Amino acid sequence: MAVRTRGEMIAETRAKLLAAGRKAFGEIGYADASMDDFTGKVGLTRGALYHHFGDKRGLFEAVIAQIDAEMTVRLKARAAKMATPWEGFIEEGIGYIEMALEPEIRRIVLRDGPAVLGDPASWPTTNGCMTAMKECLAELAEDGVIRDVDLEATARMLTGASCYAATWIANAEDPQAISARATAAYRRLVEGLLREPQ
Repeated sequence: MAVRTRGEMIAETRAKLLAAGRKAFGEIGYADASMDDFTGKVGLTRGALYHHFGDKRGLFEAVIAQIDAEMTVRLKARAAKMATPWEGFIEEGIGYIEMALEPEIRRIVLRDGPAVLGDPASWPTTNGCMTAMKECLAELAEDGVIRDVDLEATARMLTGASCYAATWIANAEDPQAISARATAAYRRLVEGLLREPQ
C-alpha cells in the first residue's frame, strides 16, 4: 500500500471539506448548513475546517470560487463550438444566464452568494471575468466586428446585465420562461455593438 505524503493528505482533507460544504450549501443553503454538515459527516474535525478555511464563510467563499472556475471552463467550451468569435462571445453570455436554471448555481452563487458575500461586483472572481470580457471585446473591435467602444465600460455593463439577468431567473417563479426572455433580450442588447447588423 502506497504511503501518502503530507501534501496529499492536506489536499484530500481540503477536497473533502469543499465537497461536504458544496453539498450542504446546495441542498439546505448557507443559513441552515451546520459545522457537522462540513466535518462530522465526512469524518473530520472542526479544527480541520478552521485550519483550511477559517470558518463557514471562508468555506463558502472557496465553494463559490470552485463553482465559478467550473462555470468558466464550461462557458469557454460552449463558446469554442461556435463558428465565429462573435457567435462564441454571444453564446458565452447566454450560457452564463442559462446556468441560473441549474439548482446548485441558483442556490449557492445567485441567491446565497450575494446575501453572504455582498455585491458580486466586489467578489475576487469578478475581476477575472471582467478582464476576460474586456479582452474578448478588444479582439472583436480589432477584427472590425464591433464598433469602437469604451472597452472597460462595455465589459462592466455587459457583465452587470448578465449577472442581473441570472439573478432574475434564480428568483423567478417560472425560471424557464424568464430565461427565454432574458437570453433573447441579452442577444438583442449585444447585437447593438456590431459594426454591421447581421
